[in-house]
Amino acid sequence: MKKFSQSPLPFQGQKRKFTKGFTAALANYPNDGVYVDLFGGSGLLSHTVKTVYPMSKVVYNDFDGFSRRLQAIPETNLLLAQLRQILSDYPSDCKITGLHRERVIELLKEADRRGFVDWITLSSSLKFAMNYGTCLTDFTDSTLYNSIRMNDYDATGYLQGVEVVSMDYKELFLKYKAVDKVVFLVDPPYLSTDTATYGSNGYWKLKDYLDVLQVIHNRDYFYFTSNKSQIVELCEWISSVSTTANPFEGAIRTAISTTTSYNSGYVDIMYHYKK
Repeated sequence: MKKFSQSPLPFQGQKRKFTKGFTAALANYPNDGVYVDLFGGSGLLSHTVKTVYPMSKVVYNDFDGFSRRLQAIPETNLLLAQLRQILSDYPSDCKITGLHRERVIELLKEADRRGFVDWITLSSSLKFAMNYGTCLTDFTDSTLYNSIRMNDYDATGYLQGVEVVSMDYKELFLKYKAVDKVVFLVDPPYLSTDTATYGSNGYWKLKDYLDVLQVIHNRDYFYFTSNKSQIVELCEWISSVSTTANPFEGAIRTAISTTTSYNSGYVDIMYHYKK
């Protein structure tokens, strides 16, 4: 099985920076365990477990409809080929205007009439960096740029051997919480994150975050967060002033600094715990 070091399609918040550390940490967990990816996202965690431990059972909760985007890759590649043709004589990394824009918009409208379009993937070829659209109007009513990807997307074997489900993470947790050798992979949207590109409307709020912590208490887990949320500090404070247990006590912490535009940045964090 081919091992992917990152998601085969653009995805906000994928865990490619943790692939090496996550793989190394798996050595402390059973090779025949049951790994339940509660917030499957891009599927990179599930894919990594299955490549490291082929005999394990991996359950990927397609929380964001990512598998539909994978299925649409042939259509996405066709659209990209047509876009390359339309923009073959247009300068790269420039705003698309005039007749070229009209032809691009018409192509997108035709694709939308045919059915499902992976707008998030097309965003990386037609929008400014890190700007994502989720519907046709996000393209027709905004500035477009010629950043067309020159190679086709390929996800062959990406979720091979992985069980794909789509359900509320709480229901999935209840289904597997009593299973022997179960390990929960917990990667919820970061606090106050706009979840539109995750297949959800609104923002991930503090209550949502605190609810998730119930699934990792006294269980084997991998949990991902960032210093933006300060959820770990909150748990430490609560445990210091009450009898409530801190779910992160005894967990191993790995942190990776990320620099964004304008010299700002944040720290991505992985915790993992084994009883």
